Amino acid sequence: MESFSELIKVRRSMRKFTEEELTQEQVVTLMKAALMAPTSKRSNAWQFIVVDDKEKLKQLSYCKEQASQFIADAALAVVVTADPLASDVWVEDAAIASIYLQLQAEDMGLGSCWVQIRERFTATGVPSNEYVHEVLDIPLPLQVLSIIAIGHKGMERKPFNEDNLQWEKIHLNKYGGE
Repeated sequence: MESFSELIKVRRSMRKFTEEELTQEQVVTLMKAALMAPTSKRSNAWQFIVVDDKEKLKQLSYCKEQASQFIADAALAVVVTADPLASDVWVEDAAIASIYLQLQAEDMGLGSCWVQIRERFTATGVPSNEYVHEVLDIPLPLQVLSIIAIGHKGMERKPFNEDNLQWEKIHLNKYGGE
């Protein structure tokens, strides 16, 4: 990518992937980005579970009532967890790591999509966090924030159109401006 401005313009959620696998080098590059994500007081409260096993990916695709089925077709899913006992801002720390993964994926020409787990439920009403804990044998006290599905892009998405920027949502010095 030529610039950060270009990167954030072209990064769009990708829910269709090709069958092409990722190389070990690609996975290492992605995980380096996650491990470089900043955390409060450098607590590094996050931990990442890298899933490339097709059966596990299929199981994870049922982690929510809707909007998670595409995980089954991803080459990789990175389950982003954090320890609330290690940081009171674990949600923010895990969110930053999640977006670092997505930006790194886009920079590599890969597609990605964030699947929200915290405060979500499966089709049978089980909390998504509990479901993912069971599928991947995640110990407590780790909590799952998100699953980032990653793979080679299976469709084209147009870059973000800057004409759609909502400048009215920007306020100067106080809400509503001056």
